[in-house]
Amino acid sequence: MLIRQAENIKSSEITSKEDYLSRRKFLTSSSSTILSLYILHASLLKSGNVYAAEKIENVIKNIDFSSDEELTKYSSIISYNNFAEFGLDKEDPAANSGDFKTKPWTIKVEGECNKPGEYHLEDLISPHQLEERIYRLRCVEAWSMVIPWIGIPLGEVLKQFEPNSNARFVAFTAPYQPDVMPGIGKVAYEFPFVEGLRIDEAMHPLSLLAVGLYGEELLNQNGAPIRLVVPWKYGFKSIKSIVNIRFVQEQPPSTFNKFAANEFGFYANVNPEVKHPRWSQARERRIGHFLKQETLMFNGYADQVASLYSGMDLGKFY
Repeated sequence: MLIRQAENIKSSEITSKEDYLSRRKFLTSSSSTILSLYILHASLLKSGNVYAAEKIENVIKNIDFSSDEELTKYSSIISYNNFAEFGLDKEDPAANSGDFKTKPWTIKVEGECNKPGEYHLEDLISPHQLEERIYRLRCVEAWSMVIPWIGIPLGEVLKQFEPNSNARFVAFTAPYQPDVMPGIGKVAYEFPFVEGLRIDEAMHPLSLLAVGLYGEELLNQNGAPIRLVVPWKYGFKSIKSIVNIRFVQEQPPSTFNKFAANEFGFYANVNPEVKHPRWSQARERRIGHFLKQETLMFNGYADQVASLYSGMDLGKFY
């Protein structure tokens, strides 16, 4: 992960998604690849999630939060997803989320803050400069991606609500819409999906509220219209389609942690030395690559975030 000082680059100067995918398609144009792309297109077309994303304008590429690693293909990012509300198979979110409506969108803010209320998404986003940040995403299932997110710093948004001295944690809640979310009632997790961060984690400059990727608005399967991205933690911490933010004094519940505390810790920091009960976390499979690679401490962000956990037993608080 590069932490470089350079002038910002406008998103319009970045190689277009179409050019990038065309080049990749040419380089990998085997019969199996062509077939998989055809199946992907047919599935997304059926679900209403193909070509549905709109371009995002006026985005600045933040070089200080970037990477020179190969980006994961857009087609993989929008077709290989975990979003339990729409099903447990990786293809389910793209296939089953077409009826999920994300416009208009409001977020309710509650708890230990001076400015609670119900906020329109546009009003939360508009005061801030949208940035493209290229982050690693590491799943607890031992696979990973490199994604060019578009968003705004979480901490800057949270400051708008003026959290008070009792706000030690921030809790996030996803929608509960069983009529358009076929996974609800069919999987063992408790819904609505909830997650939480310690306030200093939430305020860290790396924490991002993402509204797009690859220059376009998020599709439903990727957490439209707004999701959390905390790149040094396993992916399940980055809750999708946020509808509620609550400032609290005590550690809030976390859906995966409540479901299986021995497998999914509240902190969920990427740590190759802490084994999942059913598999090692020492190596990971980068989507689009054949060979596995070593997993980095804090997903490669140790220099930036290790101080948050000074004095903590990271084997216990996993």
